Amino acid sequence: MGMTMTQKILAAHAGLDSVKAGQLIRAKLDMVLGNDVTTPVAINEFEAKGFDKIFDKDKISIVLDHFTPNKDIKSAEHCKQCREFAESMEVTNFYDVGEMGVEHALLPEKGLVAPGEAIIGADSHTCTYGAVGAFSTGVGSTDMAAGMASGEAWFKVPAALKFNLTGKPGKWVCGKDIILHIIGMIGVDGALYKSMEFTGDGLKYLSMDDRLCMANMAIEAGGKNGIFEVDDICREYLKDRVDRPYTVYTADEDAEYESVYDIDLSEIKMTVAFPHLPENTRTIDEVGEVKIDQCVIGSCTNGRIEDLRNAAKVFDGKHVAKGVRALIIPATQKIYAQAMHEGLFDIFLSAGCVISTPTCGPCLGGHMGILAKGERAVSTSNRNFVGRMGHPESEVYLASPAVAAASAVKGYIASPEEI
Repeated sequence: MGMTMTQKILAAHAGLDSVKAGQLIRAKLDMVLGNDVTTPVAINEFEAKGFDKIFDKDKISIVLDHFTPNKDIKSAEHCKQCREFAESMEVTNFYDVGEMGVEHALLPEKGLVAPGEAIIGADSHTCTYGAVGAFSTGVGSTDMAAGMASGEAWFKVPAALKFNLTGKPGKWVCGKDIILHIIGMIGVDGALYKSMEFTGDGLKYLSMDDRLCMANMAIEAGGKNGIFEVDDICREYLKDRVDRPYTVYTADEDAEYESVYDIDLSEIKMTVAFPHLPENTRTIDEVGEVKIDQCVIGSCTNGRIEDLRNAAKVFDGKHVAKGVRALIIPATQKIYAQAMHEGLFDIFLSAGCVISTPTCGPCLGGHMGILAKGERAVSTSNRNFVGRMGHPESEVYLASPAVAAASAVKGYIASPEEI
């Protein structure tokens, strides 16, 4: 029996000719990632076990993004601990205020992840890097500590689901709508500890920003990882970012999948996930009139330049509805500068939006946009669990940047076609 893309990457990193679903392996790592929330715990474990050096200073990334710029004394102490550790261990890829961005936008942008690589991160959305054909998955801080010391990690080889994408998405339909459609179809446990592998002729209509968003949300279906076939669009994205050799793996024709889903992208409509699970989806024509108090456009899911451009198309010449707060959060410093130079900031500011430095802040109810009791937000982030963005009696609705922007203008969840 042949192997999937994920299984081939894991076999190569375990030094094995082949692996099969359910097999336990020990694999070498190309990158170990942590942020300002998870890295302090990993540092404590690292030191408690008596480790005094890291396996490779170039293969560890520490990004201060969740509560940064620091929102309080505790977050300042966490960041200070990360800074001191990074300095003492001479970590090459350490990103602080002024250089940082939302971690899962920053690492691909800087070419720190590439096809065929094996990556772990102490953040559940580390599966983002499957967009470039890597095996990438979230782990706990203890595994991060062990990875930093040894450069290896244990894995159970995941079974796989195949998503064969065909057709061309309609106007305003983007990667966020597609992945919400898929999660709504299979459920939040539909890919539990499985690899979600994306292929098909429809890939040619998906930008890298679409793919990064979709791979990011594999975890919201319970996936161990999400991974895309590497094509010319991906190679072009990597061309000026990755200057080291990498290996592209393709699935064998006889690779075993637990299920195969054929999805015609032309049939997918703009989609919104209602509280309090990403699987609770409705198409835009099924939403009804849901009044909102806040709109957040950003996060590791939808804070990239294409996302901001789509939002700006909707906001251009319009204004945020009275009583609605609209937050725009570019995911990295580079995206921030690009959006500013393209004139997108002028559109956002004229529309009555506020623009933040790169941060995860409101996505996890950290800062810069926490919700009060009874408030509703439409957000381009990836989770809408109870209390995710603040008070446990607030509500979060997940949507694309275009839908979020239209909702901010109308004051209720709306299609950009209504604007």
